[in-house]
Amino acid sequence: MSQLTYDAVAVGDALPALTSDPISRTTLALFAGASGDHNPIHIDIDFARKAGMDDVFSQGMLPMAYLGRLLTDWVPQDAIREFSARFVAITWLKEAIHCTGTITEKFEEDGETRLRLGITAANENGDVKLSGSAVVALP
Repeated sequence: MSQLTYDAVAVGDALPALTSDPISRTTLALFAGASGDHNPIHIDIDFARKAGMDDVFSQGMLPMAYLGRLLTDWVPQDAIREFSARFVAITWLKEAIHCTGTITEKFEEDGETRLRLGITAANENGDVKLSGSAVVALP
């Protein structure tokens, strides 16, 4: 496989999409252990109901982790210069998260050729959960 280069991509190009498995209670428990986010609203249905929710829901950082994987499936981790997202909506159990990205700008900074990306995590119905951006450096 050839290495991705700055000259080989253009503004408007899409990153290869990433879709997660549907989020399950096991996913939430495993992510709680991996992230240290043991907030009971994400893993205890009784707690979630007392808080006015119908059920537990995903930690906000879980769909952000999927966005991170979208990036690292496309470029090496050390190529990432910026990565941010705004939480738009709750991610519920059984939702599969579809992550997409598009090149929005090509530029040079600090002696590097870089790309600015628009990135989004949405459920299978297209409801946006996170909206963000990233900057990556390419040779």
